[in-house]
Amino acid sequence: MFFTIIALVVANTPWHQAYHEFFQTEIGIQVGTFSLRYNLHHWINEGLMTLFFFVVGLEIKREILVGELARLEHAILPIIAALGGMIVPALVYLAINQEGAGTQGWGIPMATDIAFAVGVLVLLGTRIPRSVVMFLLALAIVDDLGAVIVIAVFYTHQLNWTALGLVGLFFFLLYALNRAGVRHSLPYFLFGILLWIAMLKSGVHATLAGVLTALVIPTRSRIDSQRFRQHVLNLLDKFKQCNTQETDLIRNECQSHLVQNLEKGVEAVVPPLQRLEHSFHLPVAFIVIPLFALANADVPIHVAQLGGTLTNPITLGVILGLVVGKCVGIAGISLLTIKLGIARLPKGATPFHIIGVGLLGGIGFTMSIFIAELGFQDHPESLIMAKTGVLFASLIAGVLGYLWLFFLTRKQPK
Repeated sequence: MFFTIIALVVANTPWHQAYHEFFQTEIGIQVGTFSLRYNLHHWINEGLMTLFFFVVGLEIKREILVGELARLEHAILPIIAALGGMIVPALVYLAINQEGAGTQGWGIPMATDIAFAVGVLVLLGTRIPRSVVMFLLALAIVDDLGAVIVIAVFYTHQLNWTALGLVGLFFFLLYALNRAGVRHSLPYFLFGILLWIAMLKSGVHATLAGVLTALVIPTRSRIDSQRFRQHVLNLLDKFKQCNTQETDLIRNECQSHLVQNLEKGVEAVVPPLQRLEHSFHLPVAFIVIPLFALANADVPIHVAQLGGTLTNPITLGVILGLVVGKCVGIAGISLLTIKLGIARLPKGATPFHIIGVGLLGGIGFTMSIFIAELGFQDHPESLIMAKTGVLFASLIAGVLGYLWLFFLTRKQPK
């Protein structure tokens, strides 16, 4: 949020040109005759954002294996809600933009920004049952998966089949590492970089390499919890026997060696997927996403022209798609599904909670701006309209969702 405000302020000051030129600075890597040379904006959107998609891929895999999407009876409501929350906003947008360059933006209102939406729920504290938070998380994960598919299928232009062949080869090698029982992260990291380079040259958006790499990260640990427990108990016994007058570990070689063995045991018992998701979550949240916001939220706002901007079909389509389409798609279809007996309300939730989640689903920010950049990369004016729509819609949806849940729900007993 802070970096978004910085980008908005700079975009509306005389510093805008310097800001633009800074992100157009070219940065290159060259090895022999092979080179990668792109501007800073491109490195952020197709390089750093690959880490964001990598974390998204890890979250999708975890949710499908052991999370809210692992059991059909728990998964059916968020899956249906997510599908409604993607299809209805796209239809609302296309109803307003039936022809012209604006039609390329139909994927923009399909996405929900999971971090912002969950953040609003957290602000509401005990008014929100944990089951409702899990419902939003699950539908946002399905929403992210849908956005990934939309980007791969509909926002890909010219294809380089040789590079796509290399993508297939590197993905197969990553899968082979998984099947061979390799649990160290380094080989996956190296082949993941090669996969990203091949994807960058293929014509398919390079960030999808993050999702593909995440899908083959192992979910099994080298040792099970029982072996780890016994290993820890044995080490603790030896640790006591090594006790001397020295309280500083660095001076006690015996205990220092045992602690190193314990560290290796911890690494062996934690699945690589869980370890990598934990390791990358904070850097992505506090470095990658803020930099993305700084590089992409530069929307010039001319007060005199604001009326024309907000009534532009692209801006209007994005705003109505996110605010109205998301609410109808998520809450309306969810409540209809519950009414028909296909699914049931999350434990402790009420229809008011579901409507609140539907409103918060209209916070599109990160993924919506990302899709806008893809859809309107050759139409700067349309891109400005789309970004304006995303920012206004996210603000409206966040405020409405918060107020709805604050006034129409009660605090839960601790």
